[in-house]
Amino acid sequence: MKSLIKTPVLQTLLTLAGVLVAAAPAQAAAPEKTRVIVAMKPGAAASLRSAVAAAKGEIKHEIFGADAMAIEVPVTALKGLEHNPNVLYVEEDVKRYPFATTSPSTGTPYALGQQVPYGIKMVQADQLSDDLAGNRKVCIIDSGYDRAHEDLDSSANVTGEYDSGTGWWYTDENHHGTHVAGTIAAVNNAGTGVVGVNANKKLKLHIVKVFSAAGWAYSSSLTTAANKCKAAGANIISMSLGGGRSSKTEQRAFDSLYSSGILSIAAAGNDGNTVISYPAGYSSVVMVAAIDETKQWATFSQYNSKVELAAPGVSVLSTVPMNSGRSSALTVGSNTYAPGGMDGSPLGTATGALANFGLGDTVQAGAMTGKVCLIQRGTVDFATKVSNCKASGGIGAVVYNNAAGGFGGTLGTTVTTIPSVTASDTEGAAMLNQLGQSATVAVTPSHYAFYDGTSMATPHVSAVAALVWSRNLNCTAAQLRSSLTKSAEDLGTAGRDTKYGFGLVRAKAADDRIKSLGCGN
Repeated sequence: MKSLIKTPVLQTLLTLAGVLVAAAPAQAAAPEKTRVIVAMKPGAAASLRSAVAAAKGEIKHEIFGADAMAIEVPVTALKGLEHNPNVLYVEEDVKRYPFATTSPSTGTPYALGQQVPYGIKMVQADQLSDDLAGNRKVCIIDSGYDRAHEDLDSSANVTGEYDSGTGWWYTDENHHGTHVAGTIAAVNNAGTGVVGVNANKKLKLHIVKVFSAAGWAYSSSLTTAANKCKAAGANIISMSLGGGRSSKTEQRAFDSLYSSGILSIAAAGNDGNTVISYPAGYSSVVMVAAIDETKQWATFSQYNSKVELAAPGVSVLSTVPMNSGRSSALTVGSNTYAPGGMDGSPLGTATGALANFGLGDTVQAGAMTGKVCLIQRGTVDFATKVSNCKASGGIGAVVYNNAAGGFGGTLGTTVTTIPSVTASDTEGAAMLNQLGQSATVAVTPSHYAFYDGTSMATPHVSAVAALVWSRNLNCTAAQLRSSLTKSAEDLGTAGRDTKYGFGLVRAKAADDRIKSLGCGN
């Protein structure tokens, strides 16, 4: 995400254009172009198309549900467009980006053989039935939805939009949208996967795909997506995305949606600073911050006066497109461990004697031949440790923590051919007493993954909002919003604060409050 630009957009672009013109020779290359949104008077579309063509520009996107379009034109043509009598205003078409512990089900209220992500219980979703959720529809604006997933609803309750730029809604090349959808509505089905906040295939979903594999979109596309949510009959819009600059066009759209009774919810951002992200920063949108399993503020979560609610956003287990995730397993002798993942590890299984490879900071030619390397964290990066293990003859690697607790590692762009996992400090200490025993490291395909981010916190709030609203249809969007904030568990500094907002969103507490005091009180 980008920092907020305080200089007016047109002034900045025109100044840049002046610098470029002054510095270039008379036979310079084609004029510098920029992408902007042009808001126009009703009925002026044809006239504006002609003006864009005359300026040697190109129409990139006509915003659904609004008298506005995104165009790409030479920077030097902006002033002329700004003074066109049919034009209300011109603004930059700013970019929008996506913002990535469990327990076995006991059989109540979820069927056996599933994992219950910690966030489900933390937001009290397990304490409130979703039997009435069919009267609400959540619109997810993201990277798509893997309709073929074993743990997601593929019935007529899930609909979506085709986009000429990103394709069909029911594919997800980015993986982000499918993870978000799982938190909202992963299915309660025995022996399969996880559960979402609304787990019983009652809640209606509408998917608008704005992100391709590239992972970003323009504010014009987001505005169209939000208006399409309304056209599809959505009650709630969930957006695990944002950017550091506001857009007048976007704000007008979300203000209008809120006035029409739609509750929009968006991520605070993951830069760990005080920058206000948009669309979360608009007063018509609920901004969501991230906390961890201990209800502590996630250090990556942006904090400012606009933060309204907090929800689980650290190590959130949810669905990803089939076989796109990774599952790690580790056994040593008769002991089965619960390793963390090493991002970038190849798929595979390796079995060999467990051997101490120290810090893994040097190659020990032939010393690890046919063995699984046990490596302490520290001194050099993970990629170097695993690469040195392989160069020493190792067939698998386990990197254990040099501080308390477990962790997830990454190999970055380094390519290795041996499977690798991570372990906690206590697991590492235990394995040091098992050197020489047979160890098996396995990294296999999975349909699930742990992600961090305010992107993961946002769907918790969206899903809770739908769950509570479905049981209290007499509440307006504004009243529901008020009830959610007043029933939140206060965290951090007493009262509303910049890191937690009003606190942790809670489904049963909100429902109880409405039943006792009425909507919004």
